[in-house]
Amino acid sequence: MEYTQFEKARIIGARALQLAYGAPPLIEVPKGVIDPLALADIEFTEGVIPIVVIKGKA
Repeated sequence: MEYTQFEKARIIGARALQLAYGAPPLIEVPKGVIDPLALADIEFTEGVIPIVVIKGKA
């Protein structure tokens, strides 16, 4: 699915907040990655974040 830049930012931001509050990572954390935002970005790139965007009628 193709996301707008705003949807992508919202998804990554929400996941980074979850990680910052102690949620377990959904991937094996690469060595040296400690920033929740960077980890959320990697999870988004790999397509493992369980957040769905429901697009309404415009």
